[in-house]
Amino acid sequence: MTALAVIGHRYLPRGWGDFLRQLAIWFGFLLAYQVARGLADRNPAQAFANGLGVIRIEQHANALFEVTLQRITVSSHFLTILTSWTYWLSQFTVLGLALLWVYLRRHEHFARFRNTVLVANVIGLIGYVTLPTAPPRMFPGVGFVDILSSFGINHGSGLIELASNQYAAMPSLHSADALIIGITLAVIVRRWYFKLLWLLWPMWVWFSVMATGNHFWLDIVVGAFVAGVAAAIVHAPRLLRRPAQA
Repeated sequence: MTALAVIGHRYLPRGWGDFLRQLAIWFGFLLAYQVARGLADRNPAQAFANGLGVIRIEQHANALFEVTLQRITVSSHFLTILTSWTYWLSQFTVLGLALLWVYLRRHEHFARFRNTVLVANVIGLIGYVTLPTAPPRMFPGVGFVDILSSFGINHGSGLIELASNQYAAMPSLHSADALIIGITLAVIVRRWYFKLLWLLWPMWVWFSVMATGNHFWLDIVVGAFVAGVAAAIVHAPRLLRRPAQA
């Protein structure tokens, strides 16, 4: 038996074939999603109008507190770095590692976890196409700043421009994915302190995406709703198959 076969037998729940299949599903979806998101119809005028609409709703509710969060963040170099790295790593790096860990260590939960993420992101992509929305960082006149630009990152250049949509603030899939990860991991890990950390994870991501000027809190609310809808779609068949309780 070769070394690769031994590794597959010992560490992979269903062998190399299934593992490679899951990698193909994930990276294939990731590529298709990023290209579709980047090439989706971008209507800057409508995106800015929708962004201003979000601002007006929050101002009407006396809840445009994202500017205050940004001021707190930029006052601390450490917090600026931490929130910026959280924004860049939370959606796909942390998500990818979480998927890998669940696949290897809690395999019985993997399919529903993966499917919930996929459904949420498909819903989000539909939202980006039908409701393009400029993020807070594009409204300096309101007091927002683009924190990531201080690290020399230009959202509209090179591969970043190809793989991203500048007007994809609504809904916040950073927030949706973080909520799915946080709840899933909190349920399936065993130690109480890890459960607590994963329950706090969505809140930290929500803070970070607002602090970096990439999402309004209203984007986060809609993102959480998307996560709930995706979870309902994925889990409904299993719940409906349960025998009715007397």
